[in-house]
Amino acid sequence: MKQKEEQHQPERLKSLDALRGFDMFWIMGAEEVFILLGSLTGWPVLQWWANQMTHVEWHGFHAYDMIFPLFLFIAGVSFPFSARKRLAVEGGKQALYRHIFKRGLILVLLGIVYNNGLSFDFANMRYASVLSRIGLAWMFAALIFMNTKNAKIRFIWLWAILIFYWLLFVLFKAPDLGDPNHYSMKGNISSYIDRILLPGRFCCYEIGDNEGILPTIAAIGTGLLGMLTGEFLMRYIKPMKKVLYLALTAVGLMVIGQIWNLTFPINKNLWSSSFVCWVGGLSMLLLAIFYLIIDVWKFQKWAFFFVVIGMNPITIYLANRIIGFSHASEFFFEGIGKLLPEAWAPFVHAVGIVAVGWVFLYILYKKKIFLKV
Repeated sequence: MKQKEEQHQPERLKSLDALRGFDMFWIMGAEEVFILLGSLTGWPVLQWWANQMTHVEWHGFHAYDMIFPLFLFIAGVSFPFSARKRLAVEGGKQALYRHIFKRGLILVLLGIVYNNGLSFDFANMRYASVLSRIGLAWMFAALIFMNTKNAKIRFIWLWAILIFYWLLFVLFKAPDLGDPNHYSMKGNISSYIDRILLPGRFCCYEIGDNEGILPTIAAIGTGLLGMLTGEFLMRYIKPMKKVLYLALTAVGLMVIGQIWNLTFPINKNLWSSSFVCWVGGLSMLLLAIFYLIIDVWKFQKWAFFFVVIGMNPITIYLANRIIGFSHASEFFFEGIGKLLPEAWAPFVHAVGIVAVGWVFLYILYKKKIFLKV
């Protein structure tokens, strides 16, 4: 049975690369494209989607709030596949542990660099970051995965983390700003811990950081949920049953997230337990759809656009910050913008940024240059 299972498992899920690219597509400039398109056309559907391309200030959810946790979820899904390959070679377990710690710490350092760490203005530097949370949450989730015997125990770990995190907010609040609401911007314990422990400056509200210390605990749950999903995809089950089970589990998680929302509001800044369930369910549902279309039905050509992005996600994330494609867009597309009504010029420029970024990644893809951490 084991040999049969291994024969039926692909080395790499194309759907996972495509979904990762789909996720990164929205932060390489596509969100601005749709915001402008909604404004220019006035079409209700596009205006609704344009509104979804912004973060909710505090409680609640927009589609744009999903980009970060979806990436972490996908990183979790990938881990059981890569771990199996690394463990298959001699000395693989020790090498895998080194990889886990190395990857986690490199992402933390890259996050600091991304936040202008090379300015060496330590007092005003931002130490928390998207990459730091991904690195730490993925690292601790991987350590839990490696040191538990089976999916049942990992499942218990997942819910223990989420319930423990919720209880922290139930039992404690910020004692310094006089707000009795345990889940408000001023009254929550997470922001208070940032104020007393996190050096440097905060983002994106003055009294705490939206990628602060405490929510990393719940983010471990997001990573672990992805790993449980990846482990399930490796099982020898008929593909259509996998899709069905993933879809049903996704709906169940979303229902739990909405019920939990009544007591622990869905909140990306706090990475609330309800947020983990709600976005985890949406992530799993998207994966089920991509897996069905790409890996089961084998409709793959349409996904190439996203695969090119998904093979170099850290590259495009850093390139948008370090290089930027605005000047290249002006060089190639400014003339086209002048041919259209003046109101459409920003839209052409935004499309140009996405196009230049994609061509940059396509060249790397053809040269087989991939930034791996």
